[in-house]
Amino acid sequence: MLDQALEVFWRLGYEGATVADLTGATGLTATSLYAAFDSKEGLYRRVLAHYREGPGAGTFLALKEEPTARAAFARVLREAARNFTRRKHPPGCMVSTAVLRCAETHRPVAEFVTSLRLSSVALFRERLVQAVKDGELSAGTDPGVLARYFGTLLQGMSVQAADGATEDDLLALAELAMRAWDGGDARPRAKESS
Repeated sequence: MLDQALEVFWRLGYEGATVADLTGATGLTATSLYAAFDSKEGLYRRVLAHYREGPGAGTFLALKEEPTARAAFARVLREAARNFTRRKHPPGCMVSTAVLRCAETHRPVAEFVTSLRLSSVALFRERLVQAVKDGELSAGTDPGVLARYFGTLLQGMSVQAADGATEDDLLALAELAMRAWDGGDARPRAKESS
């Protein structure tokens, strides 16, 4: 049931998804939906938690599992390129593009989603602070700015995917970002002609 509600919210957004859309997708009656989740907002918050534990979990796993910050961020970007363009769900990231603008009545939902995006940037910062301590990044590196850079890149990749960018398009951005990390030439490379 959460997977079906996730699909509706991801495709239509919080404001665009009606209770009728949600009940039609989940098989719940409106009464059952409200009994289980108190409100559409309650269901949305639960769906966002479900997303972060499922389709959106890759970022957190990469930050934890990879031995270096560089490897972690390279994996985050590569997986985002792949996941944001998968055909099995709507393009982009459900959290990155969720409730950016909304009616005043939905302000609490927007603030909650903002807190999720900011928590991702905070996790990026923690991983980058550790990279500075470990000597992987120079002492002059500003982890906060670099964390926002990667947050911005991921959010931009999400929007690009929603606008039709392909996996290859997004992988090229990931490659460019990692060349910049390495201090190399960050100019986009010309595509080879076939």
